[in-house]
Amino acid sequence: MIPTVPVPLSGNKKIKAGIIGGAGYTGGELLRILVNHPDVEIAFVHSNSNAGNYVYEVHTDLFGDTELKFTGELSDDIDVLLLCVGHGDAHKFLSANNFQKSVKIIDLSQDFRLNPKSSLNNRSFIYGLPELNREKVIQAQNIANPGCFATCLQLGLLPLAANHQLNNEVHITAATGSTGAGQSLSPTSHFTWRNDNLSVYKAFEHQHLNEISETLQQLQPGFSEQINFIPYRGDYTRGIIASMYLHSDLSQEEALQLYTDYYQNHPFTHVTTRNIDLKQVVNTNKCFIQVKRYQDKIFIVSIIDNLLKGASGQAVQNMNLMFGLEETAGLKLKATGF
Repeated sequence: MIPTVPVPLSGNKKIKAGIIGGAGYTGGELLRILVNHPDVEIAFVHSNSNAGNYVYEVHTDLFGDTELKFTGELSDDIDVLLLCVGHGDAHKFLSANNFQKSVKIIDLSQDFRLNPKSSLNNRSFIYGLPELNREKVIQAQNIANPGCFATCLQLGLLPLAANHQLNNEVHITAATGSTGAGQSLSPTSHFTWRNDNLSVYKAFEHQHLNEISETLQQLQPGFSEQINFIPYRGDYTRGIIASMYLHSDLSQEEALQLYTDYYQNHPFTHVTTRNIDLKQVVNTNKCFIQVKRYQDKIFIVSIIDNLLKGASGQAVQNMNLMFGLEETAGLKLKATGF
């Protein structure tokens, strides 16, 4: 009989992790989590441009926490490989570098998220949203980590889809912090442009809509309603706040119960009727969801930290599940209340 969880590493052996692309935002967040993770040893942090430099020379807040150096060398004497490279680069990297089949891979780019593109060189990738695919993640060898907007929006809609309650078009407005654009500078990520500013981008055609649609159809086959998504660039560093609404026959009590039941066994997602704000989740792996009924509509607000639950924190959550660890290991992080 197949066990429901993988067998944990024996004795006091720690998971040996390798990080590719450790100098960027997601790589830095992974380092901040993993240097304090009780069950992980960081085997190497790869960066061609920073090889030989101390990690804390790039991620200066890690000074005093680690003496790790970046390396330009690769090794497959590891248990898990975490890819923190740009979109398109993960596919190129794995095509050019072979790792033992025993090495589990977690990719934080979008290269393997969609079903038609979810395999390479006999490696099949599972879409790593634990609140959707926990049992599949537990058994997985390779994970495609969801996008940040996709995570926030899906967590706001999964309970409706699971109960076949997405029967009308969905309207979504969401804002993300500047770290969502990555570390490379562009005209819209410079401080002088972003500060005291707000703008819409990729209205109705954001790339994360594809993975959102796949997920909703997984839970509610035949779902074909329009998702009207308007993303904003926010005048702040990190966090996503998304407001969603749709016409629904559900009462306030029915909707709240539906959400509460769906997330009752998921340690990072919490449901409330109270107003929520970004400071409650920034610097944590949590998602808070507010559910309210207004007239003939169900209104949902979903908030996450785009670099943690939307990226590196979720990657560690997936890693914990893959190796039979406590799902929250290394992820009991503190929000900044003021």
